[in-house]
Amino acid sequence: MQFIDEATIAVEAGKGGNGIVAWRREKFVPKGGPAGGDGGRGGSVYLEATPELSTLVEFRYKHTFRAESGRDGGAAKRTGRSGDDLSIAVPIGTIIYRTESGAPETPLADLHNAGERLLVARGGRGGLGNQHFATSARQAPRFAEKGEPGEACTLRLELRLLADCGIIGVPNAGKSTLLAAVSSAHPKVADYPFTTLEPQLGVVRVSEDESFVMVDVPGLIEGAHLGAGLGDQFLRHVERTRVLVHLLDGAKPATDVLRDKATIESELRAWNPQLLERRILPVLSKLDLPAAHETLHELRSQIPDLRGISAASGDGVSELVFAIAQIIALAPVPKVVVPAPRIVLTPKEAFHIEKDAHTFVITGERIERLASMTNFDSDEALVRFEQILAKMGVERKLRELGAVEGDTVRIGAVEFTYS
Repeated sequence: MQFIDEATIAVEAGKGGNGIVAWRREKFVPKGGPAGGDGGRGGSVYLEATPELSTLVEFRYKHTFRAESGRDGGAAKRTGRSGDDLSIAVPIGTIIYRTESGAPETPLADLHNAGERLLVARGGRGGLGNQHFATSARQAPRFAEKGEPGEACTLRLELRLLADCGIIGVPNAGKSTLLAAVSSAHPKVADYPFTTLEPQLGVVRVSEDESFVMVDVPGLIEGAHLGAGLGDQFLRHVERTRVLVHLLDGAKPATDVLRDKATIESELRAWNPQLLERRILPVLSKLDLPAAHETLHELRSQIPDLRGISAASGDGVSELVFAIAQIIALAPVPKVVVPAPRIVLTPKEAFHIEKDAHTFVITGERIERLASMTNFDSDEALVRFEQILAKMGVERKLRELGAVEGDTVRIGAVEFTYS
């Protein structure tokens, strides 16, 4: 399965069903009153974290998701059936951002527990049937509401893997060889840089009832946090680890090893300074090479807790696994800090009007919803719509802005002539 850790999708909740115009048709009840039923609510869209997925590859070809719309109301005051909710499965560790053109992303949630659900688009309300619009002066209303459109938005999904231990280091340091030696994972191993092009997960068995998950992160180079090499794509995957194994290339001279170590630490600091606060085990690889023993001896005074291993021969590997297991047992799971959604406390205008030549564009959540739910083919519905606009002060504001008969007024997708 191809590893995909970022995806952008569009979600749209279901539209509410339309209310209908109907009348009582019972025997012996002449001139039966209004009995049009309400439309059903549209289905909402949820994201749900599941352990059955480990990548966002499911969203590579399918980018649009729509919930079911509600059904129209029925006669005899019967309410239409509500649309089914849509639940979209995502891997555990997925962070959701809401994106809007021309505006900064808004973080919504971090789904890091199995079964967690997030409502991302709410279904539209069903339109009211004509039974609701009867008054003493209007006893036989011949109009009903249309269903409310469902919410729609664009989301960016970002996966940050759940692993207990992360292996970091420069390219060709032997990270894939180590992962293959301690787990059942089968990463590609070759003697050239960037053999690993995506994170590799493996389960490391410590005993019959103890194990941990290790992730091999593709090699990091200077400038990785800015996009150099492959680093900026995969640095996020070490943020949830409890311990990091910093694998240093034992085939290099001591001066080069120290330079590599400083480079990686600088990249971790630039990406997320908190990464350097967790336990990092420096490990010199390729101890089966004679030169590696000399490098290990030379570096012990400069890196006091440095240990050497050979994944090829197994030398020191078991001791490293037990050391990692002990740290994991005591270390808490690091929390990924996701900024809280921005809450704007400034009061919102009920509506806003912009004038462009002889066209007046009216915006506002309530007024746009009202327009979308009004049946403009009905004179009675139009009268009700105009009465509500007058109560909201829209009519007065249009006159103040110089609206005259014949001008065009636009509210959402609805356009009509001012009179």
